[in-house]
Amino acid sequence: METLVLEKSRKYNRLINVLAVAIPLVVAVLLGLRQKVDLGSWTKILPHVNAVINSLTAILLVVGFLFIQRKNVAAHRRTMTAAFVLGSLFLVSYVLYHLSNESTAFGGEGLIRPIYYFLLISHIVLSVVVVWFVLRAVYFAYSNQIIEHKKAVKWAFPIWLYVSITGVIVYLLISPYYQ
Repeated sequence: METLVLEKSRKYNRLINVLAVAIPLVVAVLLGLRQKVDLGSWTKILPHVNAVINSLTAILLVVGFLFIQRKNVAAHRRTMTAAFVLGSLFLVSYVLYHLSNESTAFGGEGLIRPIYYFLLISHIVLSVVVVWFVLRAVYFAYSNQIIEHKKAVKWAFPIWLYVSITGVIVYLLISPYYQ
């Protein structure tokens, strides 16, 4: 398998820092738009697609972890690259859905309500934070800066796994309220 090899460079670190700020800001601005864009009724399925993407991402993260534990670097790289691609697809799908559909209100009552909002808020906050760690982890891996990669992954892996899993849980909790 042909792999991309990036050079060590300050410009990549600057780019990562810019993207780590720009991506959440752009998503927030797009989500904050009052006027929704009519992209068609097909966008109604995107929350379900996103749940599948998050589920597959969580599985790939665990499998990638197991591969690196077994010192299978090539399989680890392929698996983690696939997780990164799925994360990117999720982001596009998420933006398309929220650009074209109103947010769904959670209708649960009782104890499930604070649990839902705790999961939702922690999911959102950590999804913003994890962007920087994941971008750094990918860059360090592809530029063969393995020590730096391990430092980034120490934070990226558990946060990204939490975000992926809580994304599915939040979806399962709110899915009965989709119209």
